[in-house]
Amino acid sequence: MPAGFFVQQRIMRIMETNRLLAVMYHSAPLRAVLLCVLLLVVGATVKAQTSTFPGSWLGSWKGTLSWYRPGTDAPQLVPMQLHITAADTGYNWQLTYGAQAADYRPYRLLPRDSARGHWVIDERNGIVLDQFWTGDRLSGAFTVQSSTLVNSYYLQGDSLMVEFYSMGATPVSTSGEGTASSPRVDSYRLQGYQKAVLRREP
Repeated sequence: MPAGFFVQQRIMRIMETNRLLAVMYHSAPLRAVLLCVLLLVVGATVKAQTSTFPGSWLGSWKGTLSWYRPGTDAPQLVPMQLHITAADTGYNWQLTYGAQAADYRPYRLLPRDSARGHWVIDERNGIVLDQFWTGDRLSGAFTVQSSTLVNSYYLQGDSLMVEFYSMGATPVSTSGEGTASSPRVDSYRLQGYQKAVLRREP
């Protein structure tokens, strides 16, 4: 086909696009639809920028830790604070339990392999706890003396949620027949559950 044919086709497509844009511009309902789409795109972009970890977690968080134990209905209430600030290396992860800073823990949050979601909380006393960014939560598990603890930190609305499960490190019972269809299964005593709801201070 002659080159002029393709030029003519391109001009026709441009004219058709301009005609559609003109119709949309002069149509109030279509303008409203375009505005809604634009707001959704901008909102999604802003959310993606502000929901990053740990950048969006920076600040001073304060609230109450509820400590539940098996066999008791009312939890023990403990004041709790978490201060997260940028440091030369990683982030300051400063925990405080109790009134008037009775139990102050100046930890550090450090990237071990952040591209794979691997972080560590350095207690700065030789103890380093591995943490993993999984499902919008920073979670880890560790055993100290006779207890195993599983922790999670995550944002929920305007709150920073903190959860700890503690259980005995040795099984209280073992069941199963030791076969492929009925393997041995160890059960552990749940010692407690802790949950804190922290609010960011202005």
